[in-house]
Amino acid sequence: MTEANHFHQTLPKPESTQAQIMLALDYYTEGPVFGEDGFLYYTNLAGEGIYRFEGGEPILWGKGKRPNGQAIMANGDHLLCDSLTSRVVRYDPMGKKLGDVSPEFINGVKVHCPNDIAVHTDKGFFFTDSIRHKGAVYFVGWDGEAYAVARGIDFPNGIVNHKEKSLLYVAESYKNSVLKIDLKLPESSPDYMTVMATLPFNEKNRETGNLPDGLAMDKEGRLWVAHYGMQAIQVLSESGELLASYDSGIPLTSNLCFANGYLWVTGGLAEPGPGRLSRLHVGIEGMSL
Repeated sequence: MTEANHFHQTLPKPESTQAQIMLALDYYTEGPVFGEDGFLYYTNLAGEGIYRFEGGEPILWGKGKRPNGQAIMANGDHLLCDSLTSRVVRYDPMGKKLGDVSPEFINGVKVHCPNDIAVHTDKGFFFTDSIRHKGAVYFVGWDGEAYAVARGIDFPNGIVNHKEKSLLYVAESYKNSVLKIDLKLPESSPDYMTVMATLPFNEKNRETGNLPDGLAMDKEGRLWVAHYGMQAIQVLSESGELLASYDSGIPLTSNLCFANGYLWVTGGLAEPGPGRLSRLHVGIEGMSL
């Protein structure tokens, strides 16, 4: 049995998987995560808000300057990429800002635009610095250690940490590709950072219609990619083979996460808005941190 056949047996059929729009909002949305409290949290960037989706309504939970990707710690604290202040910021479970947890400079280089984050529960967190051509992936340890994991990426975006395999997956938006970084290898190795997959391409919108954004990994090890400008979720095998494409219901699909058999999706119709929150019933759960 091939890898593709094995995975296709457990994926729902795209033609029978319809996105349900849960919220229509003023601002483009990002950073979906589920907390231990059972609620979805998301950000709205230009609206400067971090929201909890509760009882079918958005409840303002916290404020930032341009809140983007986020992660929730085991104790309920949030780590949030604030793209305007160029910092990763920590909040307590009630939405109170505790302070910056990333430095202004790493390895002597100024951090510009923190975008998305992946937590390594034992050691610290990784985050992407999203700029054209010279973007980077950084690591910040709980002990304050900070260093560049990779540089020279053309707008690094979504990021997933596969802790068991010591792998990072990073969306390189303006190359329409997903990178794999093997942390078991030295940076000098040619296999340290490789192209895992190149995604389907929209010839009608060459510049912004082909931008992989947020990433999520399911328990089977498949990578789910929010494909900005394509109104799509692309599903990749561990070897980078395209297994399925789902309609996200959101033209500018920004990010995604799993919870209770659903895939929750953020984005919008334009930036800075209007925004959308959708979900797809996929019957699949995400990989634990």
